[in-house]
Amino acid sequence: MESLSLLVIGLTLLALVCAVAGLRLWATGRAQRRALIERLAAPVPAAEGAPGQLGQAGQAGQPGRRRRFDALDRRLRATKAGRRLRLKLQATGLDLSVGEYAAYVVIAVAALWLIASTVLAPFFGPVFAAVALWGGNLFLGWQRARRTERFIGQLPELARLIANGTAAGLAMRTALSMAAEEMEDPAGAELATVADQLAVGRSLEEALHELGERLPSRELNVLVTTLILANRAGGTIVASLRNLTSTLEERKETRREVRTMLAEINATAVTVPLLGLGALLMINAMQPGALGRVTGSPGGQIAMVVALALYVVGFVVVRRFGRIDV
Repeated sequence: MESLSLLVIGLTLLALVCAVAGLRLWATGRAQRRALIERLAAPVPAAEGAPGQLGQAGQAGQPGRRRRFDALDRRLRATKAGRRLRLKLQATGLDLSVGEYAAYVVIAVAALWLIASTVLAPFFGPVFAAVALWGGNLFLGWQRARRTERFIGQLPELARLIANGTAAGLAMRTALSMAAEEMEDPAGAELATVADQLAVGRSLEEALHELGERLPSRELNVLVTTLILANRAGGTIVASLRNLTSTLEERKETRREVRTMLAEINATAVTVPLLGLGALLMINAMQPGALGRVTGSPGGQIAMVVALALYVVGFVVVRRFGRIDV
């Protein structure tokens, strides 16, 4: 009996030792994972890039900033829609994770639902919630287009820097790294991302094609195609880039003139729906509860849905008229 008791005690102690070792190993792995995530979220050091430039992982955040909604972020990033949203957020340059963006959109939807139901009528709660959901996606598209415009404005200087680097005998990868150090955001950050990808073994073609997908534009596609063809076949890359620089300068001036001419149309597309919203608020302020009585019947709800649909169609049509590809 004594030997059996000793055996049980020994096995118990061994199980406890294994459990402690397992917990310690799990805690160490978790700490290493957290450290790796923080290191990947850090910006490019001063020796590798210009101050303030971010690498591919650095676009997701800044060191020391604690991310909110980590559990939601992990679940969303595991889905296909979450991965698409992550790429879209990277293209905008916003310091937001997928989980943070999704949580903020849900909060905005709930807030607008509550405000519209209280101020106007319960019928407008779901309508304004849908507008908030659509507005979140529209904001990302606007931010991405704005960053793409800034990048297009930097393309002539980028082509000039690459041409000067290759004329001095530098390899294409070295010229891209040099341009990443010299240029400001967003071109500097995007080129730093390309340089990071090249440093870990990705081909120049893949890195440049991914850059073109993040910031789609005709000018960037022309530059990417020129660099890829020069990397494949060689040739007079310097002369091609210098000719491309002058062409990009002319397109930059043309785009600025077209944008100035279309500013009134774009302002009209936003002003008209705001006037409709102002009219609803004014009617409800003059006769409290009027919108509630109108939307309380099926006929009133149908009329309100038709009116809102016409405002949406008008907004889309005016925006189409004000969109000219140069």
